[in-house]
Amino acid sequence: MTYLWAFLVGGAICVAGQLLIDLTNFTPARILVSFTVTGVVLSALGWYDPLVKLAGAGATVPLVGFGHLLAQGVVDAVDKMGLMGALTGGCSAFSAGMAASVICGLLACLFGHSHDQN
Repeated sequence: MTYLWAFLVGGAICVAGQLLIDLTNFTPARILVSFTVTGVVLSALGWYDPLVKLAGAGATVPLVGFGHLLAQGVVDAVDKMGLMGALTGGCSAFSAGMAASVICGLLACLFGHSHDQN
């Protein structure tokens, strides 16, 4: 049942993004930022965590989940370090994912071969 919920929730988030692309004049950058901010706001209101518990990766993998991750990192760091955690919590929360992305990109660059587009 978890797989079904992950598919439905992740698919609904993707449908929302596609509708924003098709029906508005938003640039892709504005859509990405609005998804991240939406994740932060929903997490701050306490509405996103139940969705994560229901859908798992269907809610954490899309960009809205990145906003949720940032918000949760800040909340955890503020609880541990006080006000200074508001500045460092988001960065420490996503640092492992960012490092993995950079390493995978480097490996793809080293071992992949580009092809002529013609």
